[in-house]
Order: sequence, then C-alpha cells, then structure tokens
Amino acid sequence: MKKDVGWKSFFEDNHRYADVINGVGCNGKQFVKDTDLQEVETVVKGKARDLLRRTAFGVNFALIGIESQETIDYSFPLRNLHYEVNQYEKQASKIKKEVQNNPSGLTSGEYLYGFKKDSKLYPVITFMIYSGKEPWEGPMSLHDMIDFTDIPEELSCKVADFPINLIDIRRLEDTSMFQTDVKYVFDFIRYSENKEKLYELVSMEPYYQEMDEDAFDIVRMYTNSKELVGIKEYEGKDGKKDVCKAIKDLMEDSRQEGREVGRQEGIEQNKLENARNLLGLLSDEMIAEKIGLSLECVKSLHEQV
Repeated sequence: MKKDVGWKSFFEDNHRYADVINGVGCNGKQFVKDTDLQEVETVVKGKARDLLRRTAFGVNFALIGIESQETIDYSFPLRNLHYEVNQYEKQASKIKKEVQNNPSGLTSGEYLYGFKKDSKLYPVITFMIYSGKEPWEGPMSLHDMIDFTDIPEELSCKVADFPINLIDIRRLEDTSMFQTDVKYVFDFIRYSENKEKLYELVSMEPYYQEMDEDAFDIVRMYTNSKELVGIKEYEGKDGKKDVCKAIKDLMEDSRQEGREVGRQEGIEQNKLENARNLLGLLSDEMIAEKIGLSLECVKSLHEQV
C-alpha cells in the first residue's frame, strides 16, 4: 500500500481527523467532535487534494484539509495556496449565483461582481503531515520561495505571504495533545529508526497489541526492516493486529543475528592471529592454504607486523 493511500484511509475516521484539528490546530483544546465533520469534494478545477472536511463551529464552519508528505516538496506553499484559493473561489462562485439570482436591492457593484457588502467566505485551513526521515528544510511560507534580492524592504513587506501548517511527525517533541490512536501511530513513526526505543515503546503501551488494521497498515509502512513487511500475520484479539509481538520477534531475530555475527568475527580474528604467528615460519602460500585465508590477506599481514 502506498503511504498517501494509507494516510487517506487512516484519516477517513473522523475521530482521528478531529483529533488533529484539536491537537495541533487548537493547541489541545477540544473544540471539534467527530460529529461536527462532513466530507467535502476534494477535486476543484481538476486539482485533487488528499482530504477535506467541513467543520462546524457553532453557527459558523471552516474547511479543513489534511495533506500527507513523505518527501520534501519545495513548492508546497504555492501548491497549498492553489488548493485554498480554489476553495475560496468555489465559495465565491456559489455566492455570485445566489446574488445575481436575487438582484432586488443590490447596488450595481454588488450585482456586477456577485458579492454583496455583507457576503462572507468561510475560512480554509490545511495541515500538512510530513513523515520523511530528513528534517523539513523546505519553505515554510510563500515568502521563502520568493527572491527578494535588491527589492526595497519598503516594497517587499507589501508582498502577501502565505505560511504553511507543518506537522513534522519525527521531530514532534510531545504527542500528548492527541487523544486517539493518532498519538500511537505518530509515536511509532517517531521511533521507527531506533529498534531499541521502538521495542521499549511497544512493550510499555498495550495499544500496540490490539491495533486497528488501518493504523497497523500505517506503522507497517514505516518500519525499517524487510521482516516487518509481512507482519499482518500477527493477529491480536477480535481481528486486531499485534505489532508488539512482531517487534519482539524482530528484536529476538536481531539479537540472534548479532550473536552469529559476533561468532563469525571471532573466528576470523582467530584465523588472523594464527596467520601472524606463522609469518616467517611458512611461506605465505602455505599459510593461506592451512588457515583458510586469501593470499592477499596473508601478504597484507606483513605490513602490520
């Protein structure tokens, strides 16, 4: 499964979607419930984005999108600007139709442009979830993409900026703001490069013994080992997935491999030591044959004496 498809599937769950909005967008305050979210068409003017929800806030609402990135997109602020402007234009187009279909009492400007004095657009917000191994070094705003060389500050400060809302998973210092399994999926990815820390994480948290399959699919794609590609065989209770057992088995395999590597290294060291002791007593050819080393290796030992 491709990672972008995996993330889309994962965030189809509105509990998780609301958790990202509350955890990152609202500093952990619980403003949004899963029942406040409605799915919105993600294709506008031929451009498709990953996920978009209409989110209720009292009598108002906002359009909140989630985009996933595995690699750094150095044009992301501009791409994101397209996404959000398209949504604003879509809203404005709907308002224009309503205004011009009811021309009574309109000023000439209101009717001509299809936007009344009291017409309002709803806010559009995008969170970009970045899960790449390298720290995000891409632009954080439209200004970061613009060459202001020799442009007077008095003029450049008037250039409209457009920042992005970045969630750099592997560099998150704290995930306690999340209240769903978003926390555990993010934690797994944070430690996926360190087998010892990953083992400690899954051993201490019972959740990893009973993961939902869509969450399991995400963490499976962020493991560093070929052995874990097929860990769907690890069934927990009620069809849940037990990543904890998978990681424990992997760690034991790694320890066995380490012991075997250590044993082989010890054998090679003994061969080299025996060969050194025979230098000058036997010909290099005979030493190589008796000890089981290459002739080039034996000859190189002369330089180390």
